[in-house]
Amino acid sequence: MRYMTAGESHGPEEVAIIEGIPAGLTITTNDINEQLARRQHGYGRGQRQVIETDTVTIMSGVRHQVTLGSPIALNVHNDDHNHWSKIMDPNIPATVENSMRKVMRPRPGHADLVGGMKYRHQHDLRNVLERSSARETVMRVAVGAVAKKLLAALDIDVHGFVTNIGPASSDLTQLTQYKTLAELRAVTESLPTRALTAADDEAMREVIDQTKRNRDTVGGTVQVMATGVPAGLGSYVSADEKLDAKIARAMVGINAFKGVEFGGGFTNATKYGSELMDEIYWSAERGFYRGANHLGGFEGGMTTGEVIVVRGLVKPIPTLYQPMQSVDIDTHEDHRASTERSDTTAVTAAAVIAEAMVAIELAKAILDKFDTDSLSRLQEQVAAYREEIKHF
Repeated sequence: MRYMTAGESHGPEEVAIIEGIPAGLTITTNDINEQLARRQHGYGRGQRQVIETDTVTIMSGVRHQVTLGSPIALNVHNDDHNHWSKIMDPNIPATVENSMRKVMRPRPGHADLVGGMKYRHQHDLRNVLERSSARETVMRVAVGAVAKKLLAALDIDVHGFVTNIGPASSDLTQLTQYKTLAELRAVTESLPTRALTAADDEAMREVIDQTKRNRDTVGGTVQVMATGVPAGLGSYVSADEKLDAKIARAMVGINAFKGVEFGGGFTNATKYGSELMDEIYWSAERGFYRGANHLGGFEGGMTTGEVIVVRGLVKPIPTLYQPMQSVDIDTHEDHRASTERSDTTAVTAAAVIAEAMVAIELAKAILDKFDTDSLSRLQEQVAAYREEIKHF
C-alpha cells in the first residue's frame, strides 16, 4: 500500500491517490466524511473550520461502494478557495492584482523561511505556506479512514485521544477501567478536547480559553492505541523494516509533531530492567502473552500481540495573533512576523490525524505480509496466521 497527497491550503482541491487496497472492501463517503468531521471538531480550533465543510468525493477505485483493487482517488474541495481564486489561480500568469497578500515576514517555528531559502521563493513565502500548512492533513485523515476500514475488517481497532494540553493533563492509569477501545472512544469523543474524563476536559478548556485571551497558542500530547494487532508485523532483520520506527516517522511527519514515544516512553529511562521488561506467560486460550506492556506492543521492531501504545508531542502553533520577532525577506528590516487565520490549539485535531497515521502504517504492514489482491483471501490468511501464532 502507498499513497500520495496534493493540494495547497487555499487552492481549489485537496486530493489523494491510494494504491494497494485489496478488492472487496466496503467503503462509503460517509465512512470517510465521519473521520473528516472528527478532524474539524475540537475545542480551540479556528474560524476556518466554520468556513470549511470537508466532504470527500471518491473518484476511482470503488464501484457500488466496494473497492476494485485499482488505485483509489479521493478529492476534498476547499470551500475557502472561493475567497482566494484569483490569488491561487494556477492557469493565469502573475499580475499586481492577483499577487496580493504576499508573505514577506516569516513566522518563527514555521516552514516559511527555510522553505523560501530551499525553493528560492524569495518574492513571496506564500508559496511555502500554502503546501506546508496543516490543511494537507485532511487527505491523510481521508486515507487513514480507508486504512481503518481495512483494519476493522481484520478485527483491528485504532483510536486516538488527548492526554494533555499545556499544563492540564490526564492520569493515564485511568485507562485500566476500559475493556475495549470502543468504550474509551465513547468517552473521549463525547468531550470537546478528547480528554479522558470530564474533569480533564474542563481543565484543558480553561487552559485553551486563557491562551486565547493571551493571544497565544498552546501545544500538548496525544496518544494512539491499537488492539487486535497480531504478533510479528514488522521485522528485526533491517533497521528500515522495524514497524515502530515506521510509525515514529509517520507521527513526526505530522505538522507540529516534535517527539514520539511508545508504551512507558521516556519514563522508561528512569527505571531498571527488572521493572521494565514485559514478562512472558503462556495459556492454552491465549498462547504466549506479556504480563505488562511497558514497551508499547513492540519488541525488536515487531508487534508482540499486545496493545500498541504510541504518543506524540505537539508543539504550539507558530501563527500567533501577537506576532513574534522576524525579518522582512526583501528589506532585511526587523518586523513582526506575518499572521494568518489560525487555531489556539490543534491538539484536539492532532489526535485524529495521529490515529490516521498509525492506521495507515498498520495497514501497510498487514498488506506487506499477506496477499493484497482480495479482502476475503486476506481475511483467511490473517485468521490462519493468528491460529499459527497462538499454537507456537
